[in-house]
Amino acid sequence: MEQQEKRKLALVTGGSGAIGQAICVALAQAGHEVWVHANRNLAQAEAVAGTIRAVGGRAHAIAFDVTDADATDAALRRILADGPVQILVNNAGIHDDAPMVGMTREQWRSVIDVSLNGFFNVTQPLLMPMMRTRWGRIVSMASVAALMGNRGQANYAAAKAGLIAATRSLSIEMASRGVTVNAVAPGIVESPMIGQAFPVERIRQLVPAGRAGSAQEVAAMVAYLVSDAAAYVTGMA
Repeated sequence: MEQQEKRKLALVTGGSGAIGQAICVALAQAGHEVWVHANRNLAQAEAVAGTIRAVGGRAHAIAFDVTDADATDAALRRILADGPVQILVNNAGIHDDAPMVGMTREQWRSVIDVSLNGFFNVTQPLLMPMMRTRWGRIVSMASVAALMGNRGQANYAAAKAGLIAATRSLSIEMASRGVTVNAVAPGIVESPMIGQAFPVERIRQLVPAGRAGSAQEVAAMVAYLVSDAAAYVTGMA
């Protein structure tokens, strides 16, 4: 793989999913060493890491539950044994949709737990090692639902809106240490489920480009935000 920048150690949570895979590949193509995270499906994370290694990149797989603070700490200690993580992409997230009138407590709690508490559990332990290097990039995957709302997604919108607010606050705290903190809020992105949720006609109504985005297009934005070229970009959502 072509190395474009000095190699950094990167962690991508939810790296075994469609968007996460694309991000992992993009970071590896930029010359970084990537840890591909999964929750339970370690085999899928291993497959992503194997694909990267097959074309000359450096990648490893790891599985842990971001909502379990102790398990997360243990996993991060393993990663930090290789050096400080200087690129963190918080991509882990779930949705469990229902109108709020029929939403269960578990639906509300679980979605917020992964996206928001998971963000804290992963990010906070990595901040001090990152700060010591005087260079860092943190990118979290939000959603347009956080900005516009979406029927049946009060829990998801609340979690992602909280993530954006946390991103802006953390960016202020970290700016003097050479660490940027940004959030990306993708719109409709191609996936196996998209046809059921968003028919082609609906996408054309909602999206100025008239089509869904691709995971690779999202990954390209993340790759820019973690690059040296984006050193002045922080607090963006």
